[in-house]
Amino acid sequence: MATACSHYDVDRFGAGLPRFSPRQADVLFVVGTISHKLAPALKRVYDQMCEPKWVVAFGVCTCTGGFYDNYATVMGIDTIIPVDVYIPGCPPRPESVIDGLMKLQEKIATGAQRY
Repeated sequence: MATACSHYDVDRFGAGLPRFSPRQADVLFVVGTISHKLAPALKRVYDQMCEPKWVVAFGVCTCTGGFYDNYATVMGIDTIIPVDVYIPGCPPRPESVIDGLMKLQEKIATGAQRY
């Protein structure tokens, strides 16, 4: 939430108006712990997005499962969908979020494709 405030102003990246439909979005921010019960819904949302599409894993719980080590938690979102940018932290600092968005912009500008 701090990233969207005036001090950091994520609107300059074109993210001021979020799209809540997968068919209108091109970047998927996955935030928080992913459970095995939620994984099929997340995969379905990813599949509904139009190409080109990018995924940003936001926080340590999304990237690696965090400090949860049990049967209900997915240990890393990259086991479900491909990830373009990982933003570390618990929770990530606004500076890390801005840096992650800039890394995604660089990746898009260079035309780096994942296979």
